[in-house]
Amino acid sequence: MRPIPPSLRVAGLAALLLGAAAHARGGTSSAAQERARGLRVVVSVLDRRLWAIADDDTLLTAPVAVGSDAVLQYEARRWRFATPRGQRRVVRKDSLPVWTPPEWHYYEVAREHGLAVRRLAADRPVTLSDGRRLEIRRAVVGVVDPDGTFAELPVDEEIVFDGALFIPPLGTRNRRIAGELGRYRLDLGDGVSIHGTPWKESIGQAVTHGCIRVGDVDMAWLYEFIPVGTRVFIY
Repeated sequence: MRPIPPSLRVAGLAALLLGAAAHARGGTSSAAQERARGLRVVVSVLDRRLWAIADDDTLLTAPVAVGSDAVLQYEARRWRFATPRGQRRVVRKDSLPVWTPPEWHYYEVAREHGLAVRRLAADRPVTLSDGRRLEIRRAVVGVVDPDGTFAELPVDEEIVFDGALFIPPLGTRNRRIAGELGRYRLDLGDGVSIHGTPWKESIGQAVTHGCIRVGDVDMAWLYEFIPVGTRVFIY
């Protein structure tokens, strides 16, 4: 991947400064990034845009998808899907990252389909209404017939029986989804990442559950040129 030519950097920096002025209510993070020097990544949630900057040079500018700010309410549980503002650092970089769905994923699917939510425990099989059992063997959820035959369930499908969606335990293959985060990820900690996405049409929209989605080409550039430890300002 090649950096943005110097002839394009001035325009990118001007756009950044205009965005910062237009959204001064971004608070301390916006002000801090204006004072910052060295290599850093800046994300404007309101502009749905990301910049990679080194001192006064804008190396990359890219549209991004950000948190929808929607609220999920399921019985007594509540989640708000907003991209958190503030200053962070890249704590890890991943190639071909695998997504471990948080609990809200299962509650969201259950609400959409009118299902109850139940948990699977690694050491506690669940007896189904037809006499079969849900059980975990070799880190995969499967169904045990009355004759003892064990059949693995597809790891890329939700586990739904008897009108309930079952949450597989962490560490099982059913709790790992490949491809959902694109080819590259910059982990910012606390469940927040800058990552790719198979949902190309979402770029530029406020549709995520809090992470920052980036297109394939821009995400490949970030993965190559932004090292672990780089500051990330989100306002």
